[in-house]
Amino acid sequence: MIRFFAAPIAAIALLSAAAGGAFAEEFDSRDIMGGGPNFFRGGSSPVPRTTVMYNGNYAPGTIVVNTSERRLYLVLQNGQALRYGIGVGRDGFRWGGVHRITAKKEWPDWTPPSQMLARRPDLPRHMKGGVENPLGARAMYLGSTLYRIHGSNEPETIGQAVSSGCFRMTNEDVSDLYGRVSVGTTVVVLNN
Repeated sequence: MIRFFAAPIAAIALLSAAAGGAFAEEFDSRDIMGGGPNFFRGGSSPVPRTTVMYNGNYAPGTIVVNTSERRLYLVLQNGQALRYGIGVGRDGFRWGGVHRITAKKEWPDWTPPSQMLARRPDLPRHMKGGVENPLGARAMYLGSTLYRIHGSNEPETIGQAVSSGCFRMTNEDVSDLYGRVSVGTTVVVLNN
């Protein structure tokens, strides 16, 4: 029985490869695991962005960060939300509360706070915005805190607890969220 299906499947695969040669040439499996030619373009998230049903009692337009799920929700109409994968603070750096977005920046510069420099004196004192910058393509600043929702040039960290309290997204996802929200947007951080 297996032999009966093996030949047609092999033929379909061969025809697909011949017909889709351009796709096959652009795809590099290293882009998924790291190190491929598209890796530093922001990469795709290991946690795909999707629309989900959402039962929270938050007004449409509210951002809800669930640190235990490592997900960020943008509340939509009709009981739905856009769900994004995020990286969160590692142990001892997670936090909760309600803030508002007080500033938005494209390709932001990065100046590590003094607390971070005390822990990591090897960090640069200032870094211009760009592809190598750890804040990535976009940043949304949260109230008077040191924290941001920002992009990342390390997409493999999405879904992980690795930051010093900021919320990381892929550059693609943070650019999408950035275009949907404005200064003044409420951000609820749940740290369960």
